[in-house]
Amino acid sequence: MDPFILAAASACWLGILTSISPCPLATNIAAISYIGKRVGTPRKVFFSGILYTLGRMLTYLILGVLIVAGMLSVPDLANFLQKYMNTFLGPILVLVGMFLLGLIRLNFSASGISERMQNRAEKYGIWGAGLLGFLFALSFCPISAALFFGSLIPLAVQHESRVLMPTIYGIGTALPVFAFAILVSLGTRSIGRAFNKVTQIELWARRITGVIFIVVGIYYLLVYVF
Repeated sequence: MDPFILAAASACWLGILTSISPCPLATNIAAISYIGKRVGTPRKVFFSGILYTLGRMLTYLILGVLIVAGMLSVPDLANFLQKYMNTFLGPILVLVGMFLLGLIRLNFSASGISERMQNRAEKYGIWGAGLLGFLFALSFCPISAALFFGSLIPLAVQHESRVLMPTIYGIGTALPVFAFAILVSLGTRSIGRAFNKVTQIELWARRITGVIFIVVGIYYLLVYVF
């Protein structure tokens, strides 16, 4: 398979895994449910979910573009990364994989958003959903931070992809949220069952991804370091 296509598929998978990780998943469902209680019809709930999804996706896209473009725009830094990125990628992947497997733990939590900010977003009605998505996306949890800063950014830098990789990652984060927005618009009875199933899937998906990261990281270490 073409390395760039494989990298694009990896970026999409990282986005999906970010979105279904426990903290972002709970935040997404809470936000969409919050929106659903404050708009009248299922149709409005559905469009609010779309705007919330777009707000999250746009946040990740902007952050990714700014960070990657900034790193690649400095000639000396760009040349250094192009020369040594594969060397750094091995240890980074091993560390992220260990973190995903729970072998390394970080004790910090997402800052969340205040009740006043929620009320301010509520004043904008449906359009406030986009603001909530933007703000919640900035509240990184340990797992989402590891996937975004520890996996996506090195991947985008390695392939010199300022826009495409962050865009694909943003789309990946949007897919599960969009699915839950549809469920909320149809009714809340199936939300609990869907949440439990996704939580179980996320646990195994995170473990498998962690193992793959460690294996690939060891391969990079053997080839480019040792």
